[in-house]
Amino acid sequence: MSMKSLKAQQHFLADSQSQIAVLTEKGFPIFQEKMKNAHLFPLTPTHIEIFQINLGKMCNQTCKHCHVDAGPDRKEIMTQETMAQCLAILAKTDISTVDLTGGAPEMNPHFRWFVEECYKLGKKVMVRCNLTIIVANKKYHDLPQFFQANEVEVVSSLPFYNKSRTDSQRGDGVFEDSIKALNMLNEVGYGKENTGLILNLVYNPAGAFMPAAQSDLEKQFKQSLKKDFNIDFNQLFAITNMPISRFLDYLIVSGNYENYMEKLINAFNPNAAAGVMCRNTISVGWDGKLYDCDFNQMLDLEVDLPSTKSIWDFDLAALNTRNIVLNQHCYGCTAGSGSSCGGSL
Repeated sequence: MSMKSLKAQQHFLADSQSQIAVLTEKGFPIFQEKMKNAHLFPLTPTHIEIFQINLGKMCNQTCKHCHVDAGPDRKEIMTQETMAQCLAILAKTDISTVDLTGGAPEMNPHFRWFVEECYKLGKKVMVRCNLTIIVANKKYHDLPQFFQANEVEVVSSLPFYNKSRTDSQRGDGVFEDSIKALNMLNEVGYGKENTGLILNLVYNPAGAFMPAAQSDLEKQFKQSLKKDFNIDFNQLFAITNMPISRFLDYLIVSGNYENYMEKLINAFNPNAAAGVMCRNTISVGWDGKLYDCDFNQMLDLEVDLPSTKSIWDFDLAALNTRNIVLNQHCYGCTAGSGSSCGGSL
């Protein structure tokens, strides 16, 4: 897909402050007030269990709904020195899970070294893989075997179980490449019973609507992918698209922005709000800065702790008692069944 990132286009929404201005200017109910009424303000962590690390914004795809504004033209990438600091933190804390994201995290030149080091520390490693990276280039063809050797949990985006919906969201040929990659993962045991090799798929709606019930979608995906391509996987995560970055641009251009925000606000669910991922996750930027979640990271909303702003001054005790930074985009995680990096809440 030849689409450029917002940053490369010098688009006004490439600036996080401009995105926040758009989100706050329409006079929608203030998210923090909703949380106060639900007795969930200030929102505090339960306990940090997940270290979610953005290894860089470089990606082999430029998807229409990408909240990272990732793409081949993004050069921000985590250095090995920063990764080594992450390992030092993991070695001395009880954080159990490392969740690697991007861009395409596999495009970071130190990706494999980092996964192996996390595995040696006894951490559970999850990789958010866009699937097409596996077939994009010969140097990635052995990723399924690499994932298997390090017991990596693979979390893969697949917008739909047919070609037209997938390619319209992610680019021509993406569906075909994704199916090839899923077959390769199945061949080494991913998604199969009794192998312990977890393959989960992620569904994002292709338009300005919220996902249908996760359990219903999972049944449809499992039946269709098995029948048409003999593909198995473990779970489907249904994730609501956040009104930020390229998806925000799509909402504005298509005239859906106000409607979409109203849908999210009207579907605010206090039960979902109590279980949001920022309560047990800390998000690490490609440059080592700390955020409450991946979405806050993309809006440059750093953790509200003057003493601990990055992995270089990491203080787990302080982070476990911080107040989580909230803004209008948080309606995306608290609408309906709720939404997190692990699907519905």
